[in-house]
Amino acid sequence: MATPSSYPTTKDNPPVEYPTGDGQPMAETPIHRDNMIAMLDVLKARYAADPMVYISGNMFLYYVPGRKRRHVSPDVFLVRDIPNKERDAYFVWEEGKGPDVVFEFTSESTRDEDLDDKYNLYQDVLKVSEYFLFDPKQEYLTPSLQGFRLRSGRYVSIEPVEGRLPSEVLGLHLEREGVFLRLHDPATGQKLLTSWESLSVTEAALLVAEAEKRQAEAEKRKAEQERLLMAKALSEAKAAQLAAQADRERIQRELEELRRKLEATD
Repeated sequence: MATPSSYPTTKDNPPVEYPTGDGQPMAETPIHRDNMIAMLDVLKARYAADPMVYISGNMFLYYVPGRKRRHVSPDVFLVRDIPNKERDAYFVWEEGKGPDVVFEFTSESTRDEDLDDKYNLYQDVLKVSEYFLFDPKQEYLTPSLQGFRLRSGRYVSIEPVEGRLPSEVLGLHLEREGVFLRLHDPATGQKLLTSWESLSVTEAALLVAEAEKRQAEAEKRKAEQERLLMAKALSEAKAAQLAAQADRERIQRELEELRRKLEATD
């Protein structure tokens, strides 16, 4: 890992105002924007409990002190071993290192830059451990998902494992799903969900639980009704039995009375 002393400082340089944006849209198309938002959301949820993992995107990243034009704006990037705090821009010489992982969502206007300028910058200057490119529309990259890993100072292609690109830094696997780049946890075999997908799953689970609760209550009411009907039937049967017994006893008494009267007349 690079240390602060590995980079030049601004101690003897005049103050420089570093812009935090250029006023340009976040992404070329809604598909690219949605991919960026989804990836940021999933990664931030994944590392929410780790105060020493910083995740951001579409942010100016400056890598030469005093040179405000020497910056790059990765679509999404992750840095380990620095505090997870708010930043308006990222200054490599202040943080002591560059990103560990970068994701670029390639479009028509960024294809050449992603494959050339950024590739060389991430490899030679920022020493980004892993660099992933994803073409949502499958029009500008072949294959549409590519990954590179730094080995001895040079990028080597990351080979797929069962159709997915493994990230050693993240311990996750990357895969295309429709127009989206998705992350999978090989330890669990589960796909990492966005917060809105998790909410949908939770809501669905709540709906299922509520439906099961209503069904259980309905079955309980039905069972209670059947119990009451059975109790009523048993009560009526018992009452009928008692009434029949009383009739038999009454008839028996009347017969006994009639017999006594007949005997008395003899």
